[in-house]
Amino acid sequence: MTWIRRLAVVLAVCLMLSGCGSESVMEPVTPADNAVAETDDSAGDAEVDDAAISGGSSYLGSYTLDDAEFGTHVTVTVEGASRTIETNALPDHETGDFPNDGNPNTISAQDLRYEYTTEPEFTGEASSPLVIGVAVNGIKFEPGTAESVSCASGETYRVEALQDIYNLGLDFNNAHVQPTGEYHYHGASQLLADAYGLDDDLVLVGFAADGYLMYYSKSGAYQSGYELVSAARTGTGCTASSALRAGGVEVDGTSPDGTFTSDWFWSDEAGDLDSCNGVTIDGSYAYVITHEFPFISRCLNGDVGDAGGPGAGGAPLEGAEGNAPGEGGAPDLSEAADALGISEAELVAALGGPPPDFDAAAKTLGVSVQELMAVLPGPRSAG
Repeated sequence: MTWIRRLAVVLAVCLMLSGCGSESVMEPVTPADNAVAETDDSAGDAEVDDAAISGGSSYLGSYTLDDAEFGTHVTVTVEGASRTIETNALPDHETGDFPNDGNPNTISAQDLRYEYTTEPEFTGEASSPLVIGVAVNGIKFEPGTAESVSCASGETYRVEALQDIYNLGLDFNNAHVQPTGEYHYHGASQLLADAYGLDDDLVLVGFAADGYLMYYSKSGAYQSGYELVSAARTGTGCTASSALRAGGVEVDGTSPDGTFTSDWFWSDEAGDLDSCNGVTIDGSYAYVITHEFPFISRCLNGDVGDAGGPGAGGAPLEGAEGNAPGEGGAPDLSEAADALGISEAELVAALGGPPPDFDAAAKTLGVSVQELMAVLPGPRSAG
């Protein structure tokens, strides 16, 4: 694995959207209560291989979901090495009220089509498509936000959807609505997991854009490897993006608490999951949705080059070189940090990513790009 790949996946990338809000408790409504689900057991080789961890889910092959109460319509067709998902993106469970104080948008039917492989290939070139995947009920997983805090001193902090400072209008499913009317998940939905869960601990909840399967663990058996950065944030003259309605923001000297994506870093000494929230289970690589950051994977370790659908594609991180699924390690930046006279956590936060932004990092650290590149491990290229 090259240094750029490792730098890039030390921090989960956050992508576009808006979101965050309140929680309440509701009784789950299962597809069996309201929907007509027709399944076809024919599936490709990849589904047969993954059956060992699917708990006997009937959603590995072709199926159709029609829910008269919620208006959900999803058709999934598995043929050869392809899984095609056609959805109107209306959830088959209760949602919060939209519009609300943190989200001014109304849920509306869409006409969306995604095409993912059923024979995923682990490339080790982590990529970050806008849409990480699609749930079995046709609702997309899009964990990142568009909201940010930008500082006159050069720092930019991406706001997380699941945090306690800014109200982005999320409901009890950790979901909200885009201006287009599309409802989408930013984190684990208990109603989704309850509706599609069987006897096993792992619940098949969706399909990632690289073709690997997405699971939720009822017992929380798989722990994220992300931890909060210890170094205080830097930045003066900071202003929140307009959607946050917060104006000026005090950033300099504040402690990372999970409000921003860069508050987190991944360590191979923590948790069970790799930097993309993936793990190999019974010989099959898969992603796990967790109740801790990153909640939903922020990057994918498989090839998404041929994935079709809105926001499905994702360019590999430049210079990325992979290790075996479920394995990996952060780069040793201690010597570079010492040379710059800062902590390793400060260097990681400045680099950001993936991919790391060397120009912005150099500005944040008060050095030239050439000086920064000279002390970093690996190839000396700012490309």
